[in-house]
Amino acid sequence: MVELHRQIYHDASMGGDDPGLGFEEHLSDVGNKRVWVAEVDAKTVGLVSLIVNGEQAGVEPIVVASTHRGLGIGRELLSCVAEEARRLGVLCLYVRPVARNREAIVFFHQSGFKTLGHVQLFQWLGESSPGQWRKGPEFLGLQFDC
Repeated sequence: MVELHRQIYHDASMGGDDPGLGFEEHLSDVGNKRVWVAEVDAKTVGLVSLIVNGEQAGVEPIVVASTHRGLGIGRELLSCVAEEARRLGVLCLYVRPVARNREAIVFFHQSGFKTLGHVQLFQWLGESSPGQWRKGPEFLGLQFDC
């Protein structure tokens, strides 16, 4: 996932020198009880986890290796998560793709995530480099960057 974010934001420093530490931190926060992996030929090619908070649950992260995208692996992982969420009595399953990741947004929309729940806006206070931000979507008649 870090590699994808590095690509879509054109920032090789994202995630630091050891991006795996971020996932270890994620596991220490949410545990490994609800983590699924997808394997092909004994090689892990996808991962998803479910973070349950009462009647709501988040899908975070969901990752499929770039070499295995478009084969239905992401949909299968998402199906496993949704099935577990229903079993646990979750009423609202949410995802939070970054605004610049159009591919992920289209994937989630096609997978049934069609209701907007929250909008998170940023004001960048650091130095900006040329081209750091792209013209993003219009929402409620307002133009945004991403």
